[in-house]
Amino acid sequence: MKLFIILGAINGFIAVALGAFGAHGLEGKIPDKYLATWQTGVQYQMFHAVGLLVLGLLAGRMTSPLINWSGWLMLIGIILFSGSLFVLSVTQIKVLGAITPLGGVSFLAAWVLMVIAAYKHL
Repeated sequence: MKLFIILGAINGFIAVALGAFGAHGLEGKIPDKYLATWQTGVQYQMFHAVGLLVLGLLAGRMTSPLINWSGWLMLIGIILFSGSLFVLSVTQIKVLGAITPLGGVSFLAAWVLMVIAAYKHL
């Protein structure tokens, strides 16, 4: 599915831009603990941007609703997991960390659905 390739590429771009912003724009402006939190958000966004690219390629080889669900869950995971870490880093409002595990669960479910789809259809 072309959409997941596009979403993966956009998220890869955003991850690189946010990584550079964190390294150059936030250094010295937020505590090191929150800079590390920012970088974790960047890393997970990039990992799952690649996951979206893979799903887009897989969608071209197989027709399965599991691939679509996996892609949307990865995107939701990026928004909830990485997004909450970015906001937490700059606001330092710790309660925002409660959102992060929801994104983590979305990531886990997405990978499980990808495994099931590959097992059934490849």
